[in-house]
Amino acid sequence: MKARFPPSLISPFLARSPSIKAPLSSFFSISENNPSPEHEIPNSNSQSSKKPNHPSSLNLKTEKPFSQDPNLTQTHVTEVLLSHRNDPNVALTHFKWAKRKGIIQENDTSDPLLVLIHILTFSEKHHGTAKKFINECVTKFSNPDPGELVSQFVTTAERCQFDDKSKSRAVNFLLCSFVRASRFEDAVTCFRKMVEKNITPCVPYVHVLLNAMVRNNLITEARATFDHILKNQIPYDCAVIRVMIHGCLKESKFEEAAQYFWDAKENGIELDARTYSTGIHAVCKKPDAMSACTLLNEMKEKGWTPSEGTYTNVIGACVKQRYMTDALRLKDEMVDNGVHMNIVTATSLMKGYCVNGDLHSALDLLEKSVENGLCPNRITYSILIEGCFHNGDFEKGFELYNRMKSEGIKPNAYNVNSLIIRFFEVGLIKEAKSLFNEAIESGIANVFTYNNLISWLCKMDKVKEAYDVLEKMVENGVSPSIVTYNNLILGYCKNADMDVALDLFNKIQETGLFKPNVITYTILIDGYFKKGKKEEALTIFDQMLDLGFLPSDYTFNIIINGLCKLGQTSEACSMLKKSTEMGFNPNCMTYNSIIDGYIKENNLNSALSIYTSMHESGISPNVVTYTSLIHGFCKFKNMDLALKMRNEMKSKGLELDVVTFGVLIDGFCKNRDMGSAKQIFNEIQEMGLSLNTKVYNSMISGFRNLDNIQQALVFHKKMTNEGILCDLATYTTLIDGLFKAGRINCASNMYLEMIGKKIEPDVIMYTVLVNGLCKEGQLEGARKILEEMGRVGRVPNVVIYNSLIGGYFREGNLQEAFKLHDEMLDRGLVPDDKTYDILVMGKVKDGESTSFKST
Repeated sequence: MKARFPPSLISPFLARSPSIKAPLSSFFSISENNPSPEHEIPNSNSQSSKKPNHPSSLNLKTEKPFSQDPNLTQTHVTEVLLSHRNDPNVALTHFKWAKRKGIIQENDTSDPLLVLIHILTFSEKHHGTAKKFINECVTKFSNPDPGELVSQFVTTAERCQFDDKSKSRAVNFLLCSFVRASRFEDAVTCFRKMVEKNITPCVPYVHVLLNAMVRNNLITEARATFDHILKNQIPYDCAVIRVMIHGCLKESKFEEAAQYFWDAKENGIELDARTYSTGIHAVCKKPDAMSACTLLNEMKEKGWTPSEGTYTNVIGACVKQRYMTDALRLKDEMVDNGVHMNIVTATSLMKGYCVNGDLHSALDLLEKSVENGLCPNRITYSILIEGCFHNGDFEKGFELYNRMKSEGIKPNAYNVNSLIIRFFEVGLIKEAKSLFNEAIESGIANVFTYNNLISWLCKMDKVKEAYDVLEKMVENGVSPSIVTYNNLILGYCKNADMDVALDLFNKIQETGLFKPNVITYTILIDGYFKKGKKEEALTIFDQMLDLGFLPSDYTFNIIINGLCKLGQTSEACSMLKKSTEMGFNPNCMTYNSIIDGYIKENNLNSALSIYTSMHESGISPNVVTYTSLIHGFCKFKNMDLALKMRNEMKSKGLELDVVTFGVLIDGFCKNRDMGSAKQIFNEIQEMGLSLNTKVYNSMISGFRNLDNIQQALVFHKKMTNEGILCDLATYTTLIDGLFKAGRINCASNMYLEMIGKKIEPDVIMYTVLVNGLCKEGQLEGARKILEEMGRVGRVPNVVIYNSLIGGYFREGNLQEAFKLHDEMLDRGLVPDDKTYDILVMGKVKDGESTSFKST
């Protein structure tokens, strides 16, 4: 049985070239010799009442597959399609018929398919069908490499003499299909092959390609493709620029995002209002408020009204860069242009007010925003609460926090954590703990919430309570972090409870839940040094190195400073050399520790040598460096060099602080040069620096040493009037001076004043009291002081017993004097030479006092 052939194919085949005419003639002769109804080839001009024998009317059940006929090939179909290149409908019908007959295989990018696609793309109303066939090529066919597929389209178009428009359109459709199939790598290959074949990608499809890549986070690839576009001078429009800007913004590359806009503007790309808004958004992200304002003005000059979002972005940028005047001007302009202010804009302005310290205006804007129908959100309240705290209005901040909750806005962990920290900072401990418990109950407490509380409790020396918080943390299912344990270890170290700190350190190692970090080791090293345990500190350091931890610069500074504080500055220098070999870069703090160590060891020459090395290393001394050296010169009573060092500080632009001035004052006072000390004291006041207790104590001690108790009392009164707290050293010096001046009643009143301020006496104060009372013959009162010391757990020293023994000896009460000597021995105190001078030689003069030196 022979297959029927569509009538419309007869004349094209008859008109074929000689090379294929023979097979076709044979085919037609067979048909003509077998005119049975199911095999005949109807005349296309027949007026028979029967329907034309089109492919759709073929009886597929009774016919063999067309491919079985050796006389018909895809070349025949291609020729027929080409003959109907101007009639896409007929071409499509014949293609489908040939496909049903098996001449064209399924899922095969054969010539007939490519020819048909070119024919369909030539007709605008058949573009949808053409795209459908191309989509099938991309999604269903086991087609060749994308670049090869482009080549096939191009070769077919050129061989069959389709025009460039049809060729370009078909390949652009192919590009789009790869994109829609999410085959982005193939799409890029297709794109590059198009450029290689001198086919210009259509601007809309360039946009589709880049946009899809950006949306799928293939931003680096999108950037490379755009660079290819620029290099090959492929047309693009402002929509493409918007895509590239969005891609950079997704990667937070704000500078690069803005540059795409500036380059497009410079290259003469026609930019619309939307692109200007996108460019402004990028510029604001940098932020560059002034450039954003310039672009905003350009928009208005072009007759465009900036959108609400554009105004919001520019106002936000102005606030970030503290151009509050411009931000407020833009807000007014926005409203005047009929653009309503949203809560984002209002919140930005509130933040600007808060940053500028204008809390009142920020709160006023909040109320006006609410009146205008805006609903504050969590960010709004968070900014205002922070603003209240920064401005010291904690009550208002907590009020806003409660208002936020009452409006149904659930605080997040950040809100709660910020509040807890602020409450601790201002001493509202009860409120901080209450808020912590509230956070636990509401389920918003996280590891940072617990860590904040633990940290502050440790700072307040409430380590036991901090450990209880850790247990509650675990009980509530919140996993501690290494920061949690570091805070606790630090708390125990601060309390000098190194055994517990080490136990906790070992515990986290044994459980394996956390690995100690450099900070953990550094905390322990610092704790041991502060407790005077050098060997333990260095053992922890060695353990740290053995486990492969690289010490930080802070770790090395802790070790060097610790050694210096323990009077082992030479060893600290050796550690400096060793640590430098390990990559440590010494800083000013390092050299300051060593210089201060040598000064405390009275080794001024070595301190000056380190000072020289510091300069040679290119490290500039700071105020602490000079203060240590000035202290050294003062200790050696070389006040001229101390002043010279002070002048060098000034020449280098360093501002002396109250500590440096205090060292100079103390030096002059100990050198009994109260005139120079007072001159420096006045200089501090003229500079507007805040005087402290230590400076006043130096002045009071200096006048006491000159037996000028009246002037000492003047400074005490001045100190009190200025609201500067008197400490134990202040009262000790004054009471000692008053006793020396014979003003026992004033001394007694001064002591009562001190006790009234809850300042507890130490051994030195008790020594002054006993010595002063014995000197004035008040032995009964002195004996009561001794008894008081026993009640409060203070151990008397040899000087106290010498004073009492001498007092009783002067009165001739030798029995009581020797009784005190025995008591002294019972306490384990070793009598000194003065004790035996009194008891054996009777060397006690009237009015003789024991030696006392105040600090």
